[in-house]
Amino acid sequence: QVLSEIEGMGERGGNLQEMRVRPLPKRRFDMHGFCNPSGFQRSPYLSARGNFASIFQGSSEEGYKAYHADKYDEDKNPNGIINFGTSENKLCFDLMSKRLTQADMNMIDPPLLQYPDWKGHLFLREEVARFLTYYCKAPAPLKAENVIVLNGCGSLFSALATVLCDPGEAVLIATPFYGGITQSVFLYGNVKLVYVYLDSKITGTSTRPFQLTVEKLEKALQDARAEGVTVRALILLNPQNPLGDIYSLSELRDYLEFAKRHELHVIVDEIYMLSVFDESATFHSVLGMDRLPDPQRTHVMWGITKDFAVSGIRFGTLYTENQDVANAVASLCYFHGVCGPVQHKVAQLLRDRDWINQVYLRANHARLKAAHTYVTDELKTLGVPFLNRNAGFFVWIDFRKYLKTGTFEEELMLWKRFLDNKVLLSCGKAFECGEPGWFRIIFADKTHRLHVSPPYTTAGMQRIRKVLEECEQEILAEEKEQPCQSDQDGKADSTDEVIFVSRHQEPTCASSSSLGDLIGLLQQQMRSSDWLQKNTAEQFA
Repeated sequence: QVLSEIEGMGERGGNLQEMRVRPLPKRRFDMHGFCNPSGFQRSPYLSARGNFASIFQGSSEEGYKAYHADKYDEDKNPNGIINFGTSENKLCFDLMSKRLTQADMNMIDPPLLQYPDWKGHLFLREEVARFLTYYCKAPAPLKAENVIVLNGCGSLFSALATVLCDPGEAVLIATPFYGGITQSVFLYGNVKLVYVYLDSKITGTSTRPFQLTVEKLEKALQDARAEGVTVRALILLNPQNPLGDIYSLSELRDYLEFAKRHELHVIVDEIYMLSVFDESATFHSVLGMDRLPDPQRTHVMWGITKDFAVSGIRFGTLYTENQDVANAVASLCYFHGVCGPVQHKVAQLLRDRDWINQVYLRANHARLKAAHTYVTDELKTLGVPFLNRNAGFFVWIDFRKYLKTGTFEEELMLWKRFLDNKVLLSCGKAFECGEPGWFRIIFADKTHRLHVSPPYTTAGMQRIRKVLEECEQEILAEEKEQPCQSDQDGKADSTDEVIFVSRHQEPTCASSSSLGDLIGLLQQQMRSSDWLQKNTAEQFA
């Protein structure tokens, strides 16, 4: 609709605000989550698609640009923006730089400088197959013929959307989800997203907040079909970004059986599979299942970006037993290929099993766990609810009590307030969360960017604390002026049972709370109480 309206502006070159855009059904698409049409002028040099692409941006893109214009540096720019919004692992540069500069990485053979098989060099695909067989615990050796190599999982999403769906058709995905998928699937592939809205309330068959269930999948699918939308596929993120959830084997089987019943392809993104940093959590890969309900419609992707802390190296891989899908995706690899020298380096990295197991994974998991512990302890001290998970680089935080009326407009204002105080976070709307006030913070960062350590005077968590304390004081001041209109006591009731707790398989009842969780809850109550304001020393005197 937006595309056709932009096209209809023709030679007028009018302002996009003049367009009369019919609101699309919420379950199908929410344009306001992606477009920023304010002050936009149609360019006569671009097509309708080009004009649309130029306004296709949300808070994540705006914040990313601001960060690169004023990037924090402990020596050169200590007052710059600290980036807790982009999901990168910045804890292992020492390990990766040392490994990637060793002698075995620097070989250049003539084939590496020539056009490869578009699926990727055979030596790399064979290494990927062995790597996935081992780390995904596959019941039988995986085959190189089922491996395709592209320059990142974003390219994989766009390629799969293109070959599995016709323009205007849709894929099913649970919210909140990593927002970059929208750009890959919709902006690039002209394929819609049908949202399965998850919320923090534990109701029905749910046992944890934001839990994906087959019932929710069924409802979203039937609603989409009732609106005339053709759904071709389901996207699963495991571990989940931004929640950090790890799906159990039974959950995965239920989701795949649901897809089989409705003849849906399943795209499983397992890019954080080696970033499960606590031994109490167990990751199950779809490739490790004894039997796939519908192997011809099950497609698994992974890449080195996250698990090996090298987001600047664009490498992603698809594993599918469906040769029609493999060949169709391979035909698009002409546009998304990985250069020969990088393919060699990745193959060398993946085959070094001893280094991966004995050096890299041990250190990476220990560093992730320490950083996660620091950030979550800070959140407990601040009395801020969050989901406590053990996978990925992020914590899903509940800032709803800092919103006065609980709207997405307020959420965006809070996000901008963080940015004004030189710390970049990701707000819930960037993940299409249905509840305003949830934010994602990236904790996989160096100590001096997380918290104060000499000679540095300010760091990310201190900047966050400053903003939250200011918001808290403003809300308290307003409540004093209008005490009868306060509704703050009920702001976080939907997550009261999971404040600071809720590991994947733990019950979320009061009896399971640890001493640390109880202390955190008491700290929250103390911080939110106005007893000290009402009972001053002067009043006692």
